[in-house]
Parts: sequence; C-alpha cells; structure tokens
Amino acid sequence: INPNGPNSTGVTPGNKNPQTVALVQGLVKEGAVGELRRCFGSRMEFGTAGLRAAMGPGISCMNDLTIIQTTQGFCKYLEQCFGQCLKERGVVVGFDARAHPPSGGSSRRFASLAAAVFTCRGVPVHLFCDITPTPFVPFAVSHLGLCAGVMVTASHNPKQDNGYKVYWENGAQIVPPHDKGISVAIEANLEPWPESWDITSLSHCPLLKDPFQDIHTEYYRTIQQHCHHRDINKSSEVKIVHTSVHGVGHAFVQSAFKAFDLRPPYAVEEQKDPDPEFPTVKYPNPEEGKGVLTLSFALAEREGATVVLANDPDADRLAVAEQQKGGQWRVFSGNELGALLGWWVYRCWKQTNPDQSTVKSVYMLASTVSSKILRAIALKEGFHFEETLTGFKWMGNRARELLDQNKIVLFAFEEAIGYMCGSAVLDKDGVSAAAIAGEMTSYLAAKNITLSQQLTAVYEEYGYHITKNSYFICHDQEVIRAMFDRLRHYGNQEDVSYPRQCGGVAITAVRDLTTGYDSSQADNKAVLPSSPSSQMITFSFSNGGVATMRTSGTEPKIKYYTELCAAPGNSDVKGLQKELDDLVNAIVEDFFQPQKNNLLSKPE
Repeated sequence: INPNGPNSTGVTPGNKNPQTVALVQGLVKEGAVGELRRCFGSRMEFGTAGLRAAMGPGISCMNDLTIIQTTQGFCKYLEQCFGQCLKERGVVVGFDARAHPPSGGSSRRFASLAAAVFTCRGVPVHLFCDITPTPFVPFAVSHLGLCAGVMVTASHNPKQDNGYKVYWENGAQIVPPHDKGISVAIEANLEPWPESWDITSLSHCPLLKDPFQDIHTEYYRTIQQHCHHRDINKSSEVKIVHTSVHGVGHAFVQSAFKAFDLRPPYAVEEQKDPDPEFPTVKYPNPEEGKGVLTLSFALAEREGATVVLANDPDADRLAVAEQQKGGQWRVFSGNELGALLGWWVYRCWKQTNPDQSTVKSVYMLASTVSSKILRAIALKEGFHFEETLTGFKWMGNRARELLDQNKIVLFAFEEAIGYMCGSAVLDKDGVSAAAIAGEMTSYLAAKNITLSQQLTAVYEEYGYHITKNSYFICHDQEVIRAMFDRLRHYGNQEDVSYPRQCGGVAITAVRDLTTGYDSSQADNKAVLPSSPSSQMITFSFSNGGVATMRTSGTEPKIKYYTELCAAPGNSDVKGLQKELDDLVNAIVEDFFQPQKNNLLSKPE
C-alpha cells in the first residue's frame, strides 16, 4: 500500500503516526481488503468547504499525512498569490475539540501539524493555544490583517469526522477559483517536507504566536456594538438555558452574555464540557431539534427557564427554543429565527440611526434557499436585500464587496441555523448570535412579549412566510440526473421545456442554476453563478410559493425548500399552511416521483 496515493514517488514517506500505522497493519493482517480500498482508493477532494471526512488511515481520511499534504499545497498556493507578503503577514490556525483515539488523530494535533508546515516555510503562524469557536478564526484574519486562516473542525458532523476549513485574506471562506488552485497545489506537493512532521520545534519557534488572549479581548469588545439595552439586561429576570452539545461553545457564550451584562445562562452540565464522543446525543447537531435538546428542556423546567439556546460543536450555529403556555417546547426553525434576528438587528440599528437617508446604504443577505422574509422587511423599510448562492462563503464574500463600497451589512442568514449579525465576522457566528438573542429575549420579556408572539407580530406586519423543507435520500447519481433532466424537458424530450404548473398552481418563473437559465431575466440568463456540477432548480408560483430542489454537495440527499410568501394582511395561517402542504405534496408526487425513483424519505 502506498500511503501517499497515486501521485507519490514511493512508499517510504508514509504516515509517521504510530497509531495510524498500527491501524493499517491490523487491516492488512485481517485481510480487510474492502476497508483498505475505502481508505486508500481515492484522495479526498478539496473544495470551497475545504476538506471533511472521517479520521483514520489512508488518503481518503483525515490523518497526520493528509493534513500535512493539504497544508503544503495550501502554503504553496498562498506563496504564489502573496509572494513575500505571506512571510510578513502570516496565517491563523484554530481547532475544535474533536479526537479519534484509534487513529491518534485530533483537531489539536492536526492544527499543530499545519502550523509546523507553515513555519518551516518561514510563514508566521498565529496558533490558538486552546480550542476556539470557528468564528474566532475569520475574526482573527480580519483583525490581524492576515493572508489566510485555517480552522480544523467538522462542525456538527458525526464524531468520527474532522475537517479543514479555509479563509482568505478578506475574512470570508474561499470561493472559486481558489479551491481549484489549492487542489492543484496539493497534488503537486504530496511528498512531505522533512520539517513538516516536527511539531516539537513549535515550542521554541520564533514564528509562532498565540493570539488567544488578544482575539478573545478584541472579539468581546467588538460584539458589544450590538448591545443596545444594557440597563434592561442588567435587571432582567429572564432565565435562559444554554447547551454547547459537548463542543467548544460553553465558556465563550458565558463570556458573551457577560459582555452584554446579561444574567449567565444555565449550562447543561452533562453537555457543557468538550467531549469528542458526544455521549448524550445521537447527532451533535441542534438543527435536528428536540432530540438534541432533551437535557436542555429538562434543566429549563427544573430552573423555571423559558428559553433554550443551543450551539453546534464549533459554535458557529445557533438554535433557539421557547416553552409555550401549555408547557410544550417550540424549536424555532432557522427561517423563523432569521426573521426574529433580522427584525431585531434592523430595529436596533434604526433606533441608533434616526437619519433615514442612511437606510439606502443598509444591506441584508440570505441564501437563495432561505426564507424571503428579509426581502419583505427590506421592501417596507427601504433598505436593500440580496440573495446569494447557498452557503456562507457566498454571503461572506458578498458582504466584503459591499463593505468595500462603504455599504452597511447589518445581517445575513441561512436556513441551516447560521446567522451573521454585523460584519466583524464574515461568516456565521453562534456566539454573538447567542448574546444578541439573549438581549432580544430580555427586552421582549420586559414588555411581557414572548419570542413566539414577536414572530407573529413580524409576520403580521411584513406578511406571513410559511416554510416546509425536507429531503429524500438517493445513492444513485444516474437516477438524480434523470430526475432533473426530466424537469428540463417536461413533456418535450427534444427542447428545453420546464413545467408550467404543479398541483393546479401556475409556475410564473424558473431559475436553473445548473444550466444558468432564468426565465425572469430579459436575456433568460441567471444573475447568480451557475454550476453544472450540481443540480439546483427554483420554481416560483402564482400564489406566492417558491420551491427549490437541489442536490447536497456532501451527502446523498436531494433537498427541497418551499415557502409561501403571503401579502401583509393575510392572517389565515391555517389556510396558508394547507395551501403550502398541498403544493409540496404535488411537487413531491409530480417532480420527485419517489416511488418510481426509489427515493427514501427523510427519517423521522
């Protein structure tokens, strides 16, 4: 077995981690050909999201060798882009608490190896001395004026996974063509440099700095610009529970609440300390809802708390739940929390900026599969709203472009519980969002208003936006391709011809970001970038409905995102819900055809 992969020159410079080597030797001894083929068959692909895979041996997994190879390629690419500047400005490296004892891999170790690679090329490295939330890395890139950032994390993935997330000098995640440039450079630098393995030299390396204290201090100072009701915060009797779901968030959210003079949230004791085994949850993802929050609800009921905040393990996402009058818990969807935070952030900005002429410089962003509620608020209030492609890499980069034009970017969000409040961090940030949600809760409670009541008030003022999102599982790429091709040649195998109605509701516009087609544009060309490597079609309906069907870049899923956008004044929520349910049922039957295509429904 050649541990360096097909482009390597030989077998000798393999993985030097004895635990990883022992794993491979054990597999060879057992004759586990299938597992060996899975580990060594093909190299992980580096994309705009960097890397994400299971920790273990081989070129398809996250381990010491693949981390070194990836960092060597990234370093070489940065040298091409920045030249001597790279050695003057440097990079930042952060890590979460993930670990995989069987292979000897961990986020901390991978971060140290990455630092060793950079420093051996004379690049200054700001290596966090301890675990840190993902948003601290892009914040450090911007605050310290660095060329790039690396965060070793797999966010809310299963416990065996890890990842390598990359930020550019603008403080946002990379977008094309950087991903391709880095990927090519990795392939050209697979042979480990002799010094790349030497993490012991880091202890006395003059190029290594620890930014932890500086970034910690500066971050909490910066987010206080979003604290607008300190007096209410100080006196508030509201009780809030927080869980970090065995991740890094606990201490950082406690500090954020302190920075806002909020009462410290009750911490879920069983989940507050980092634990790479995630022992109390099946999936460490608060987006999964009530199953992840069971312990939080129990603590809240014991303490008399009515609101629960939950971060994912790297603290870049935030979920919020509220106890209703009957005692049951409501977990707000990502779109509902986006509506609340968007309303709140704009309200606070408006109060501190009474000169309405500046509103024309204000922007909010959302991904194209997220709720259009910000568009409705923008239309009424007079600020700008823009959609981007799915993923915070697009929103972060667009925010940077707007900031460079002296615009004000107040808020951005995606339905997958990701929120960017302000522009100090050009990525989703669950730490600042938690403190801002805490202040919003305290302010509303002082007026005897619940979060649920305020959400209703937002919808009453700007129009109800009712969403329904789900997915099907499909492992057959040919079935997926045929399904989407059928929609492009609906009733006409020769020419491009999209459906004109679904469930009796007329389709008024079609945007296909696989082909770059958009019927709502005069030239039929989509404004947003298109990508032939992924499937994504959006249908707009005459009743105010919008539906997007897309494939996932990381999972065998075909996702759908649907929303019914009602005009202000239409408060028949049950009627709107039934209208959306009927439309979704028709889309599933007519467009997905789950029985014919053998699609598996989302497990309950």
